Amino acid sequence: MEKMRLGRTNISASKSGFGALPIQRISIEDASVLLKKAYNGGINFFDTARAYTDSEEKIGYALSDVRNHVTIATKTTAKDKKSLFADLETSLKKLKTDVIDIYQLHNPAELPDYDDPDGLYQGLVEAKAKGMIRFMGLTNHRLSLAMQAARDKKYDTIQFPLSSLSSDEDLDLVRLCKENDIGFIAMKAMSGGLITNAASTFAFLRQFDNVLPIWGMQRIKELDEFLSYEKNPPVLDDALQKVIQQDREQLAGSFCRGCGYCQPCPAQIPIETAARISLLLTRAPYQGFLTDEFKEQMERINNCTHCNHCKNHCPYHLDTPNLLKHMLEEYNQFYAAHQA
Repeated sequence: MEKMRLGRTNISASKSGFGALPIQRISIEDASVLLKKAYNGGINFFDTARAYTDSEEKIGYALSDVRNHVTIATKTTAKDKKSLFADLETSLKKLKTDVIDIYQLHNPAELPDYDDPDGLYQGLVEAKAKGMIRFMGLTNHRLSLAMQAARDKKYDTIQFPLSSLSSDEDLDLVRLCKENDIGFIAMKAMSGGLITNAASTFAFLRQFDNVLPIWGMQRIKELDEFLSYEKNPPVLDDALQKVIQQDREQLAGSFCRGCGYCQPCPAQIPIETAARISLLLTRAPYQGFLTDEFKEQMERINNCTHCNHCKNHCPYHLDTPNLLKHMLEEYNQFYAAHQA
């Protein structure tokens, strides 16, 4: 598989990376098969997080025997240096490794004080000096914060949502990272599943030689699709440009990206799915959303406690409780129409 240089890290990464959030949803054996096939197919960059339940453990189980041939990036949601080191020790153990290639601060609400001796940034500096990590990274969903981090030049990599739906302002971040030789890791390249033509966003992102997309995968068929694109890269021709334009028109404005920062929900509402159900019903096979089981999950919206945890934690500042109420109304109308 063709490789790329990941900014000043000088890491030679496969141009398609593996986003390991979805492997939380499958068994350790199924995850092992998927991860090994990805590696054998040429993917050598794997991104996970301490917050992704057993994702790190599954990577350690599947790839420890080829550890020297892969790059592993993980993340911490710690708030201070002490907690960072506790997370780091756990990640090293779960991943069965002595060093993390890229250790990232996981979507902080603000940039840490670079000079605070007990703060997160100095924690990264100390971890690197001790040989526990090789490079320091930051992930975020807030453009202004990511732009400031890129201007500060303190991080070796920045991870940010990027897809064929991205705005010109998002692309300014890509350009700034290139100017400052910061590795750009693109998450949410399928916009949480709302982009249904993977070739269009694959071709769009391939325009940027400093961007490393991490494709979230949990099924062999998904992996096979991206491996096939690596063998025969789709060209951003007029047909794919038209697909992108249609997507942008249909998905204009604010919508749930399915990032999951709204969870956990005390009412057990599947927010990442429920908050964008109107889009999913028209952009994906809808039959699975008409089962009794899924209808029961949607009806949990009626049990919302209005704790506002989802609203306060949404990086896109959505009014999630009201959005869910509206989505339930649309879902019920769709459900009733398809029961006739």
